[in-house]
Amino acid sequence: MPSVPYDDDAPLLADLMPWSVAPLRPGRAWPTAPDPASLKARWDALLKAGLPDREALFEPTRARTLHSAVPQLPGRAGGTRRLARAEGPCAEPVRVLAGPFDEQWLIPDHRLLDAARPELWRVADAHQVFAVTTPDERHPVLAASLLPTLRTGRVHPLYRRPGGAEPNLAPGLLDLLSDRLGLRVAPLDLLAWVLATVRPGHTVPLTDDPRLWSSGVELGRRTLWLMRRDGERPKLPGGRRPYVRAPLPPRPRTLRYDPEEETLHLDEGRVSPVPAAAWEYELNGSRVLEAWFAARTASAAPGTLAAIGPATWPQPWTSELLELITVLALLAELRPRGAESGPSAITAADLRRAGVLPPPRAARLPASVLDLPEEGPEGQFALL
Repeated sequence: MPSVPYDDDAPLLADLMPWSVAPLRPGRAWPTAPDPASLKARWDALLKAGLPDREALFEPTRARTLHSAVPQLPGRAGGTRRLARAEGPCAEPVRVLAGPFDEQWLIPDHRLLDAARPELWRVADAHQVFAVTTPDERHPVLAASLLPTLRTGRVHPLYRRPGGAEPNLAPGLLDLLSDRLGLRVAPLDLLAWVLATVRPGHTVPLTDDPRLWSSGVELGRRTLWLMRRDGERPKLPGGRRPYVRAPLPPRPRTLRYDPEEETLHLDEGRVSPVPAAAWEYELNGSRVLEAWFAARTASAAPGTLAAIGPATWPQPWTSELLELITVLALLAELRPRGAESGPSAITAADLRRAGVLPPPRAARLPASVLDLPEEGPEGQFALL
């Protein structure tokens, strides 16, 4: 989308999807890692340490210490005993979106996270889609099926309840759009439209042209599929896929790109074809591939839990890298085709006259979700 000022009174995403949550704040780096085995090893190292060393390894903050009493995360099996007396295995790590297009693993233990945002865990399931705002002009909103832990902006779940129930949309919005467009608008259609048309500043122009709407939704659904994937492997145009042409070393330290050969070099390892658009793909001023690589190769301070990691480059990382290259190349193709909807045909003033805006205060608050077990501190029942 072009970075130009708009004065057409397009509504804000924050009004169209009124319930939003601040990003999860772990408070320490070590409960997140690109591989789950490292997280279990870090947990074991924490519990094997005596109390003074355990405290230093834990990296306490004002929000969390070894003596903090907190309940379980909703639907998770993490312990509730204070960490000073904790024992037992690590809670099974879960996949999260730790950075733009960077899927990593997190220990889902409330005792380890300064601000875990339990309200997000209550609605995280196979039906959920999280929209995350960013300051990036070309990607003002990202979407993910995984719980996002990246700290680019606020998190807007598409649904307020598990099972894809109760869309997180201004009451009456879907009915109004359906009437104006003459077709049924589903919650996922609206999110697809947002991804295709959202502007810097997070305003969303709305159209009453069915053909323009269908074009934008189609583009947004393609974008959404590439961001979520859900186990499917995309291919480059012509059916091409990047492959490892020369084996990656056990511990690659450098990453560089050869545009003439369309080759990504990880030390002496080589991956190709890598379209230039994938290498140049940036978000928030950083190349996505470089940030992804750095998250797996940067050295942590010796003696810290974050320094515990795989001895050699795991094979799954190579598969993830190949898929990421493909996703970025395909997203780069979609960027120039971003739906230019023109001025907002349905303005914020129109929505106010129709009673859709402002959304009621309750729509900006989380729903009361009691579907998941939640054990309180020290094994007590949680009072909800």
